[in-house]
Amino acid sequence: MGVFLWHQWARFMAISGSIYLIWAGFWGIFYRKFFWDFVGGVRMNTETQKGIIPGPNAAPFIAIIVTVPLVQILSMVFGTCTLMMELPPPFLKNMAIYRSMIVRIILLLVQTFLGALFYQGTNGAIWSLIAAIAYTRAQMKGEIFEEARENRGKGGAA
Repeated sequence: MGVFLWHQWARFMAISGSIYLIWAGFWGIFYRKFFWDFVGGVRMNTETQKGIIPGPNAAPFIAIIVTVPLVQILSMVFGTCTLMMELPPPFLKNMAIYRSMIVRIILLLVQTFLGALFYQGTNGAIWSLIAAIAYTRAQMKGEIFEEARENRGKGGAA
């Protein structure tokens, strides 16, 4: 049996979470729902309104998720950036940002926060959080990217 490489597993989890969040962002634009509306909400069961009516403390989140789909668009942007870090185009392979696990961890944590805010992005947020934890574990164990090491300092030959 071989050695378990945390950064390879984290890469697959990050790709899965990013693709899921990009797709969830598209769905979230058309079907807007603030996931945490049940916190402080009031249950209504009348002729005109049924379900949970969010409390007044959720108004800023309703504004950036339901009124203007800012969170969905930002999650698609961060998902695309993370996907470009994990499946890099040739021009990105030569840059130092591609070799950095810290940048990947930060992107995944921001992606996790954004995905957890709207209903369609919760699964992608969980996968992104698991990928961030796995990258952190790889960083603590001292793992390095072999492909990134080979591409260090090679201008245009990647």
